[in-house]
Amino acid sequence: MKHLAAMRDGTEAASLAKPEETMSGLGKDMNGADVVASILKQEGVKQIIGFPNSELFDASAHLDIPPIITRTPRVAVNIAEGYARTTAGRELAVVTVQYGPGAESAFGGIAQAFNDRAPILFLPTGYPRGSEAVAPNFEASRNFRHITKWCEAVTRVEHLPKLMHSAITRLRNGRPAPVLLELPVDLLAEKLDPSHDIYQKPRRSVPQADAGEIAELVATLLAAKSPVVFAGQGVLAASASKELVEFAELLRIPVMTTPNGKSGFPENHPLALGTAGRARPATVDYFIDKADVVLALGTSLTRSHYILPIAKDKVLLHVTIDEGDLGKDYPIAQGIVSDARSALRQMIANIKSERLAIPDRGDIVEEIRSIRAAFMERWMPFLTADSEPISPYRVVWEIMRAVDPTKTIVTHDAGNPRDQFSPFYEATVPGSYVGWGKTTQLGSGLGFALGAKLARPEATVVNLMGEAAFGMVGIDFETAIRCNLPILTLVMRNNVLGGYAASMPIATKKYGANRMSGGYAPIAEALGGYGECVTSPADLRPALLRALEKVGQGQAALVEVVTHEEPRLPGLC
Repeated sequence: MKHLAAMRDGTEAASLAKPEETMSGLGKDMNGADVVASILKQEGVKQIIGFPNSELFDASAHLDIPPIITRTPRVAVNIAEGYARTTAGRELAVVTVQYGPGAESAFGGIAQAFNDRAPILFLPTGYPRGSEAVAPNFEASRNFRHITKWCEAVTRVEHLPKLMHSAITRLRNGRPAPVLLELPVDLLAEKLDPSHDIYQKPRRSVPQADAGEIAELVATLLAAKSPVVFAGQGVLAASASKELVEFAELLRIPVMTTPNGKSGFPENHPLALGTAGRARPATVDYFIDKADVVLALGTSLTRSHYILPIAKDKVLLHVTIDEGDLGKDYPIAQGIVSDARSALRQMIANIKSERLAIPDRGDIVEEIRSIRAAFMERWMPFLTADSEPISPYRVVWEIMRAVDPTKTIVTHDAGNPRDQFSPFYEATVPGSYVGWGKTTQLGSGLGFALGAKLARPEATVVNLMGEAAFGMVGIDFETAIRCNLPILTLVMRNNVLGGYAASMPIATKKYGANRMSGGYAPIAEALGGYGECVTSPADLRPALLRALEKVGQGQAALVEVVTHEEPRLPGLC
């Protein structure tokens, strides 16, 4: 199966369909499923993801849209999220699942995507009309309402074009989030004369702020003694990294990112502070403590256990595409509803056109460099440790040495893999890191990696996870093999639920409740991939290079690394 990547420039908007363009290409025997597939074809959809059954699979295949069949509905949604975020939402990520148990099993994935603000078109089939509300039938359009941006069911086949238009319009505009359109199976089989209906592709509209608001925002930043930019995923969604770099250099202002926004600002840039996650580099703590004004750009400013909180004494300026974010979790001095790139361009233009003076705040670059050097000096013994079992930080270090960050997309799973990886890995290219920091469901990283590879087949894609996470989704490693999505997965095995003993000390002491067992490299081989287990730190780099070579040759690979449990985390010890 071949999948072509199509990374579009952020300025490209969906064009209107030609007036004569109709859905009559399939002839007079067109049914509801054909209507949906025809619209997906016009929208340039490259694949339809799902499990285990949907009338849309055949209808789409008839129009040369291949299916990506996973092993679970949840991973299907995770793949769609990875695809949507890697393409910055410029390409439709479409998921379909079977009504009833399929939709029920997809719930966790959609909840994750909602928290990650991933624009996914979710098209579950539904029970036949008239029986959807009969207990215990699971009605998706009722039950998913609080974890989607828009959630409706089709009741008449002739309404399909306008409802698909409504769904895709909401995907392309405003805050990114999943949208759901439930498709009853009897409606999908119902015939429709398509000759009278014209489907027009929705445009993408980019909001921007009032010039006076921008001038006020800039004035506050220029008056600040130690401002900091806190950049979120909205920078990536708006393809605004270039503008953010120009803005930071113009004002000589340091930039940190949210976990979801990691890679939105190049982390090898002299003004980069790193990622403000639960675990983080010392540069983040130093400059957020010192800051008097924080510009939160393209972030929801959501309070989370996995995101560094902002102290009450900071003046908060907030730029977001969603008005519902303003004042949601933090009191803000000024809030602006705008696309991140539009706001950056307006601020840059304001500063240049008004010839505003940039205050001298000292040698900020040297200050950042000095703090980062001290941080790395402290943690280098962990990163280069020769202990057996292997230190998880040694795994992080060897990944950093083995891959080219300009040609690689990395992600990680929840828990310790995230907290040990994120503070050290330098994401230098926009979209080269799929981070997450709100709902953190174990196992999601595997699907994210598969979706990233689906979006960018030329990239090397690496996923770091623990054994508990692999236990939840590991069989979908076979999806990578069957669907020709060669990724590298690293599984750190220490035979425990890392960090969980502290939350259940009695159960752990009396019954070993945090213990796990098993080996994972043999599973990868049994599923048709390359598998290798490493127990010595000296063997780790050669094993990674062998696995990367296999990936380059088109074979999915898994390296199992026997590690020790490591409770020490940057910023938390």
